[in-house]
Amino acid sequence: MDMLKSGKQATQAVGTPTAEDLALIHKHTRKNLPADELYVFNVTLCDNRVDRDGERFTTQCLHALAPMFVGKTGMFDHSGKSGDQTMRIYDTFVEEQGDYTALCAKVYLPRNADNAALIADIDAGIKKEVSVACAVQKITCSVCGKGMRECTHKRGQSYGGAACHAVLDEPTDAYEFSFVAVPAQPAAGVRKKAAKRETAFIAELEKLAEDGRVYRAELLEKTLRAGTAAMPEMDRALLAAMVQALPTQQLKMACDTLRAKAKAALPLCGQLVNRERADCGDNEGFRV
Repeated sequence: MDMLKSGKQATQAVGTPTAEDLALIHKHTRKNLPADELYVFNVTLCDNRVDRDGERFTTQCLHALAPMFVGKTGMFDHSGKSGDQTMRIYDTFVEEQGDYTALCAKVYLPRNADNAALIADIDAGIKKEVSVACAVQKITCSVCGKGMRECTHKRGQSYGGAACHAVLDEPTDAYEFSFVAVPAQPAAGVRKKAAKRETAFIAELEKLAEDGRVYRAELLEKTLRAGTAAMPEMDRALLAAMVQALPTQQLKMACDTLRAKAKAALPLCGQLVNRERADCGDNEGFRV
């Protein structure tokens, strides 16, 4: 289970599983299955917004539910029938963006004749909305903080300009998730491979990485030049082998040290500058 702050993204599970996906999936299978026999996708299971039933998970509750949903089954309409078991959650992650928190899951199912239509419906966006079944031991009123059975406030009614809702916390178990026609939580459902913000974030990372590669290449060349000047007896290839594996910060320290040694070893000055006579008031300092 991962926790992702705003700006970060979990690796999206769409279509054919990766080697990393397979390692997690095989914890739940009787035998190791090849990647081309499996189909994977991501879903948003639930979040911390008030849903259509007038209930809201706390952020702490979502974090606690995340490991509970790993390994749980996926079916249709919360039927509870073994014949409707079609999918299974193999990993979860919690995504945080400002005051919004969502519990997400990675799901797998076998590619076979029975599931071909379902996979086609998922890819086409027909099968999309999902709902979860879980248990919590603490349900309090958003208005007064008391247990919902102990207070007199009514869900959906406004008190002081805010609608009353039930706050769900301290989960005890997670049972399953299901495809449904109308989920309690509007945002719960199959996730696309990459949203615009994910694409922009990846592009920014790639730009920063390229800038870093250019900076390191220039720093390495400066280090080799300084080292050659400071230690002319050392072979350049040997020096390169010694410094090129250094982390960038240590490489910069080595560069600064070698440049200082090179400057001390070779106190060069311009041909037209005589440091001893430069300020004596005559033209002797400018003779070639």
